[in-house]
This record gives sequence, C-alpha cells and structure tokens, in this order.
Amino acid sequence: MHSENYWTELFAATQVTLSLAAVTTAVLLLLCPAIAWWFTRTQNKARPVLEALTSLPLILPPTVIGFYLLISISPNGFIGLPWIKLTGESLAFSFTGLVIGSLIYSLPFVLQPLVTSFRNTDERLLEAAASLGASPVTRFLFLVLPMHKRALISVATLGFAHTLGEFGIVLMIGGNLEGKTRVLSIVLFDQVESLRYQDAHSTALFMLAMALITMTLVYRFQSPKTHD
Repeated sequence: MHSENYWTELFAATQVTLSLAAVTTAVLLLLCPAIAWWFTRTQNKARPVLEALTSLPLILPPTVIGFYLLISISPNGFIGLPWIKLTGESLAFSFTGLVIGSLIYSLPFVLQPLVTSFRNTDERLLEAAASLGASPVTRFLFLVLPMHKRALISVATLGFAHTLGEFGIVLMIGGNLEGKTRVLSIVLFDQVESLRYQDAHSTALFMLAMALITMTLVYRFQSPKTHD
C-alpha cells in the first residue's frame, strides 16, 4: 500500500520534471543547431577546445559539474551575485538554476548528434543556393535545417529523455523543494532512504515507462525510411 501522500508527491514531482525537460529541450533546440553548424564549418583553432568543453558532461560525474555550478550561482558567485542584483532572487535552489544545470548537462546529447548529421549535408544544394544569391543565414534556415529535420526531432527527444533522469546536478544545485525543484529522481531517492519500498517501486516503474517510451521515439526517428 502506498503512503498517504504518495500520489500528490508523484504528481508534483512529475510536473517539475516535465517542465524542466521541456524548457531545457526548447532552449537547446534554439542554441545547438547554430553551434553544431559552426563546428562543422569553422577552421578556428579554438574549435577543438570548445568541442572538448561542450563534451565534458559526457565524462565528468554530475556532482562535479553540480559543485562548480553551485559555487557559480550561489549568492556570492560570479553568476549568482549579478542575478540577485538584477532580479532580487537567488539562482541556487531555484527552478531557473535547475534549467541552467540541465542545459549544461544535456548539451552534448543534443549537440554532438547534430554535428554528426550536419557533416553529411549535401554540399551541392548549398552551392546551388549560393549561386542563386541565398545568404549563409538563408541557406542554413531554409536548406540545412529542413534537410536534417529527422535529426532535429531525434535530438529533441533524446535531450528531453536525458533531462528526465537527471539526479546529481539537480540535487547539488536544486536541493529538494517540493513543487519547485523536487524532480522524480529525487523523490525516488527519498523513498528508498526512508524505506518506503512500495512507493519507490511504483515511482521507479513510472520513470522506467517514461524512459522506454521516450527512447522508443528516439530510435523511431533515427530509423531510415523504408519503402515497399
């Protein structure tokens, strides 16, 4: 039998989790295509360093990233202090702080597949458009992006799915504020710590189902179209 407040707890955490995943995915879709295109086109010597920086979340423990983020967005941090002066609110242990952490942690899961996809762009179409007077921005918006529509849908789904399961960064910079920063992974952790195994089992199954559905969509969009 579930605890008395289980469904209220699950519903509130699901709202925060889905909101975080949706906002993170939307911002990444605005930023990553342009960054990925620049990575595939530039000869700038700083590119390998920038690519390495954007890939760090793939190998660094989330708690390491979360620790330095917490220092940066704390009330005395170089990001947190100006933010407080501007808004009067702290970034640490806030939903906005969670979004910043999620953007950094999910960045390579959206950016790197786009870089790979953009490297397979049909250059002949771009050259033809350029010969007709299309500017680089026009070619990118009306040729490159539609050409890689399936990749964009795939990375959006992957970024969303990755954000759903975040724990380390969320715990470090967001804490455990119900209805504000308490996501599903934190709820599950609390349930196990308090020996509420029935609740934990249901929450884990719910998260498993969400992850399975989302990843099925990822592979669905990644699969090449077949013709009878």
